[in-house]
Amino acid sequence: MPDDISPYPSSARGFMGLIGARKTGYSDGYARFELDIGPHLLNPMGIPHGGVYASILDTTLGSSGCWEGNPDTFRPSVTLNLNVSYLAQPRGTRLICEARRVGGGKSIYFSEGEIHDETGVLIARASGTFKVITRR
Repeated sequence: MPDDISPYPSSARGFMGLIGARKTGYSDGYARFELDIGPHLLNPMGIPHGGVYASILDTTLGSSGCWEGNPDTFRPSVTLNLNVSYLAQPRGTRLICEARRVGGGKSIYFSEGEIHDETGVLIARASGTFKVITRR
């Protein structure tokens, strides 16, 4: 990636960009991503695939501990553990995922988060452990 392109702009790149996720909130200890539910995200039952929930939770929880002072950059990290509880199916058409860093130290941190739809239905919760790594 060229140096002049932000590695994590307000519209996500890579896999999250491929599925259509957008970063809509980001500050020290907090991250928010949103994703419109489209046919490419559905399982055979017509609801979003569980991997979609796990992916947006993983990214949002990981991002909540990666603040380095600028909303368009982040400290890179990897997921060490992710626990997801699937609670309900959405009634709306947009997934809203919010996460907060809840503890840890300089290199290992813990985050918790949840997914709601725009109608307020709580769809999934997660907790995770992440490790800050050196930027390549």
